[in-house]
Amino acid sequence: MFISNVLKKIYSFYHPTHFQGWGKQKKYFEGWYFKVLNKDASKAFAFIPGIAMNEKGERHAFIQVLDGKQKTSQYHPFPADQFIPAAGSFSIRIGENLFENDRISFELDGCKVNLSFENQVPWPSTFLSPGIMGPFSYVPFMECYHGIVSMNHEVNGIIEYNGELIDMNGGKGYIEKDWGRSFPSAYIWMQSNHFSKQEVSFKCSVAKIPWLKNSFVGFIAGLWVDNRLVQFTTYNGTKLLKSRYQDHLVELVLENKKYLLEVRAKKDASTPLAAPILGLMEGRIEESMTSEIEVRLIEKKMGKIIFEDKGLHAALEVAGAVAELEK
Repeated sequence: MFISNVLKKIYSFYHPTHFQGWGKQKKYFEGWYFKVLNKDASKAFAFIPGIAMNEKGERHAFIQVLDGKQKTSQYHPFPADQFIPAAGSFSIRIGENLFENDRISFELDGCKVNLSFENQVPWPSTFLSPGIMGPFSYVPFMECYHGIVSMNHEVNGIIEYNGELIDMNGGKGYIEKDWGRSFPSAYIWMQSNHFSKQEVSFKCSVAKIPWLKNSFVGFIAGLWVDNRLVQFTTYNGTKLLKSRYQDHLVELVLENKKYLLEVRAKKDASTPLAAPILGLMEGRIEESMTSEIEVRLIEKKMGKIIFEDKGLHAALEVAGAVAELEK
């Protein structure tokens, strides 16, 4: 069993979208976030399957359902032994419910989902930089790790929700994940792939990162536009020039060697979700799925604006003592 878990951990390390918690027994969580909207964006949902283990080793699996338009959420717990991850692929079963990188199929009280995902846009991964965490993936004591399954993809299928049949064909989706002990004590997170220009997706997060006996402000942003990903990260030489949250408005400015990124996000009313604290899902965060994100990308050498647009139906979370993130 020990050797088996070691091999599974080594393989999954270089595939951060896969289950990472092989051999974990306590103070650990892992969850995936599936965001889906129908074609006209009149319906928006987030489905979050995962596993949670507290410091006593008590464990349970869960599926959260967030209705972004009605601003309601449901938390469905399951016995831990019903959480069955696959080795060597991204495939999670919780009871009879299935979650994979290119499809999900599950049935809960008032919610039946059968969806497939096509033309996915993964975050690049290399040996030295396995996924969105980059070289921080190799640091063994991080409080929380992050992964992107797909920045943008087409959604097809059907959702039956509270007696309503929803056609999801031609919709849009986004998938990411988190794992570790706890969410950061302060963070800003946002995502949208509903811009006026098609095939554009944007995600950004700024967080307080514990580091040994101190902490620092870490950040990751990615703009998928014109079939390329422009990255702004703590580890690629990017500087966070501005970070502010006031009166439901987030303002961020990031600069790398070639580009300047300006972000203004307006936070709409939000919905409470369960969040991990030392593995246990006892924390509460507030997520909006009806926010707006204005994004401007400037090529520094010529001072030319190469992208400027507003992302609608945006997911946005502002949590904890965000004043500690201000610059």
